[in-house]
Amino acid sequence: MSSPTGPANGLPVRMPRPRQTGRHRRPEPAAAPEGAPALVLAVPGAPSASSRGLAEEIISIGRSELPGLDARIGFIEGDDASEFPSLSGALTAVVSERAARAEFARAAGHEVAAPTGPDAVVVPLLAGPDADLLRRVRQALMESSANVELADVLGPHPLLAEGLHVRLSEAGLARADRARLFTVTTAADGIVLATTGGEEAVQAAGITGMLLAARLAVPVKAAALDEEGSVAAVAEQLRREGSTQLALAPYLIGPEATEGLLDTACKEAGCAAADVLGAYSALGKLAVAQYSAALGITQGAAAH
Repeated sequence: MSSPTGPANGLPVRMPRPRQTGRHRRPEPAAAPEGAPALVLAVPGAPSASSRGLAEEIISIGRSELPGLDARIGFIEGDDASEFPSLSGALTAVVSERAARAEFARAAGHEVAAPTGPDAVVVPLLAGPDADLLRRVRQALMESSANVELADVLGPHPLLAEGLHVRLSEAGLARADRARLFTVTTAADGIVLATTGGEEAVQAAGITGMLLAARLAVPVKAAALDEEGSVAAVAEQLRREGSTQLALAPYLIGPEATEGLLDTACKEAGCAAADVLGAYSALGKLAVAQYSAALGITQGAAAH
């Protein structure tokens, strides 16, 4: 069983990279200041061991980007009586632990300044805006006793377009590198970028879709997985415009999609699909970037 702050026993832990030497060494990432607010990753969907493992991997990457980061996991549909802490429960734990540390310091004779700023920054584990899920996140924030800052979702962002490209190439549906001369016979000449969360989410996905289209040099159109007929209609539009071999690219991290939704969409569109973004390494960077932006911190490592 894992804790809200780290991976379960046996899971790999991403450690900070060793310091490079020489004139071309990379700048060291800034460390989180002592007493900085916790980053609480709000995980959507039905809690499971797989979604917990995915969130732990993203947090591990985040800690390597911002050493000293206090990062936690809170499940939007969690249950504090189980191994999957709710978002409000995770926030309440942050407040309790901060109060306990302050009390311990006072008992040791140290002067403790009055707390300023938020106790935590909640980062939704979402590639794009999902009105229903974000409403539930805000409800959890109101239910907790914490002073909380809510960060933006992770996209749209060029790193998400990169992740979509990687997943398509892993599935044999796109070239890994446009500069290479070999031909991928199964490469798609039109991409349906499928997301959940309504019209606002589709519009946001379209921005990342334009970045993906520039990488692949093929048309990319966004569609709503949770709107009946949307994926099929977009697939038909791509075919009318000349695409003959389509692929579906899920603009999803994974936990937010209900089981069977992608399979149904693929059947409706008559095409193969890449995998969801999952624990793609850039997601940890983006989570730290949104945390830093919410606090007004310049965090160079997460911005690239």
